[in-house]
Amino acid sequence: MKVAIIGSGIGGCALALSLHAAGIHDVELYESAAEVRELGVGINVLPHAVRELTELGVADAIDAVAIRTAELSYHNRFGQHVWQEPRGMDAGYRWPQWSVHRGMLLGRLYDAVCDRLGESAVHLGRSMTAGDLEAIDADVVIGCDGVHSAVRGLLAPDEGPPLWNGVTMWRGVTVMAPYLGGRRMVIAGELARRVVIYPVHDLGDGTQLINWVVAVRTDDGRPMPHHDWSAEADPNEAWAEVSHLSLGFVDVERLISSCELVLKYPMVDRNPLTTWRAGRVTLLGDAAHPMYPNGSNGASQAILDARVLAQQLALQPDVGAALDAYEAQRIAPTTAVVLSNRTAGPERILDIAAERAPGGFAHVHDVIPEDEFAEIVHSYQQMAGFDPAILNERASYSVPR
Repeated sequence: MKVAIIGSGIGGCALALSLHAAGIHDVELYESAAEVRELGVGINVLPHAVRELTELGVADAIDAVAIRTAELSYHNRFGQHVWQEPRGMDAGYRWPQWSVHRGMLLGRLYDAVCDRLGESAVHLGRSMTAGDLEAIDADVVIGCDGVHSAVRGLLAPDEGPPLWNGVTMWRGVTVMAPYLGGRRMVIAGELARRVVIYPVHDLGDGTQLINWVVAVRTDDGRPMPHHDWSAEADPNEAWAEVSHLSLGFVDVERLISSCELVLKYPMVDRNPLTTWRAGRVTLLGDAAHPMYPNGSNGASQAILDARVLAQQLALQPDVGAALDAYEAQRIAPTTAVVLSNRTAGPERILDIAAERAPGGFAHVHDVIPEDEFAEIVHSYQQMAGFDPAILNERASYSVPR
C-alpha cells in the first residue's frame, strides 16, 4: 500500500510514524513549507495522546524538552483559587501530560520520521492544488494540512472560511523564573477575558520558557475580519486586555510585556462534517475537525486520529473498509469535542464562579459545590477520551507484528 500524507505537521508526522509502526512503509509526505523549523508557541499533549507517542517510541525524546504538567488551577479576576486538579501521572494516569513548545514537539516527531522513513520521504515546498492532488500516485491520500486544508476544500468546496467566535488571542513565550513549583497550568479571569499560563521547557539555568495566552471576546463573531495568520502584535496591547487581573503568584505584566514575539489571531473552528472521505481520500487532525483550544485537545485528537487510521489501514481488507472504520471510530468523538469546546469545555468553570461570586468569596465552596465542578471536569474527560480509568485499561492501537 502506498500512502500520501498532505502536510507534515504534528498530525502528519504522527501518521507517518504510526503507519511505519503498523508495517506500512511506502509513505510520502508533502509539505508546503520550504523547511521544517521549530516555530510556534506552547501546546499541551494530554495523556491519551502521550500514550500513543510512547507506544511509537518517541516519548523519551519529547519528554526531554517538555514539562510534565502536574496540576491545573482556575482563578477568578482577583487571583482567588476557584478549582484545582492534578494532571498527568499525578492524576493517576500511566502516562504524563506534556506542556511543550510546539516547535520542539514537531522537531522530535520530524526527526523520527526522517530516521525511520528516510529524508527522501518528505517533499518540502510542495503546496497542493487540486491538480497536484489528482496527480499523486498513491492508494490513499490523507489531508493533514490544517484548518485551511486544501484537501478539505476539495471535499467541501462550498464551506467557506473558518468560523470565528469573536474571540481574539494574543500568544507568546517568555523566559522567566518558575512559578508555583514550575509544573502548573493556570487559567484566570472569565471566559470573555482570560489568561492561560503554563511552562513548556526548562532552560537549565533556573528559568523556564513560560507560554501565555490572552483570550478576549472582541466582537460578536462572524463574519471573521481579514487576518494575517502570522501577524505580530505589540505585547502592551495584550497586557492592556488583562491588566485588571491580580495574580499574586506570577507577574503577568512582566510575563507579557517582556515577550519578544507576540502573535495575534482569531479563535476559529469549522462545523463538523458528516464524512471526511471521498473515495480513497480522507482527513485528519485540524483538517478534519478544527476546534477551539479550550480543553487543550487539538494536537492530542490529531495523534489519536493517526493511530486509529494506521491501525485500520493495516488490518482492514481494503482501503475503503479502512477509511470507513476510521470514520466510524473518530467522527463521533471528535465532533463531540468540537461542540463541547464551543461552550468552553471545562473552562466554563470560570464563568460559573464569576456569576455566583462577582465580588469574590471567602471560600469558593460556600457559593459553588465542589462536586459540581468535579462533574464538569469528569464529563469532559470521558467525552474526550482521557478518563484515567478508561484510558489506563483500553486496548492498544498498535498493530501486532
